[in-house]
Amino acid sequence: MRSSAWYTLAAVLLILWIGIPLAYTFLAAFADVQSYYEQLLPTRYTLENIRMFLQLGALDAALRSLAVAVLTIIISFALGLPAGYTLGRWAFRGREAFRLAIFSARIFPVMIMAVPMASLSISIGLYDTLIGVAFIHAALALPFVVLITSSIFASVPKELEEAGMVFGLTRWQVFARITAPLAAPGLTAAAMFTFVISWNEAFAATILASRERTLPALTVATTVAGVGGAAPDPYKFASAALLSLPAFLIMAYMRKYLTVMWGSQR
Repeated sequence: MRSSAWYTLAAVLLILWIGIPLAYTFLAAFADVQSYYEQLLPTRYTLENIRMFLQLGALDAALRSLAVAVLTIIISFALGLPAGYTLGRWAFRGREAFRLAIFSARIFPVMIMAVPMASLSISIGLYDTLIGVAFIHAALALPFVVLITSSIFASVPKELEEAGMVFGLTRWQVFARITAPLAAPGLTAAAMFTFVISWNEAFAATILASRERTLPALTVATTVAGVGGAAPDPYKFASAALLSLPAFLIMAYMRKYLTVMWGSQR
């Protein structure tokens, strides 16, 4: 009984620790600039902060972010699904070393990868293009795609695949008709997770594009590193609210797929 109370208290504190900054971000996004600096909790609110950020090109940047995220999912899945299926389905010498080599890419900070990638993008003509940004986002998301998909494929019973082959299906037909439908909820969760990684990434997108900027890159350029100095705080909160809202919606929708994926492995 006492331990249950402690768990409840810890859960409440964690919710407050995360929820209060998020709530204040969305509150300050609509705050009048003068009221924001005069009071801890602003009393006057306006849509001017949102309108100003939209005038700076936030809508076009959001569409570019969407295009980059879709390209990132395609590239990550084209490379990660075969690797995840192999790691989840087959036992071979060096499998753990191969898994470690894939995950070791996350050891290096993105700023170390971004500068060489920018130089490479310039030399091959992909600088300031959406596909160039998508490639480095795919490099960041690929280890997670391999990790998630390998766990998903490992949870699909081999007996079902073997039964399909007994009834005359080829290995590709088994994958398309049996394995893929059973793994679909987990694959959907992996795709959404990849989308969120690409949508929120700012540093590499800022380095790899000067005109075709994604929404996070535009946010950095206009509110943090602008020519006239940093923007007022309410403008920063407005950009943060517009940037984080799609990610929150995606994660909220993603919960049911995560529940199905985790439940299938118990």
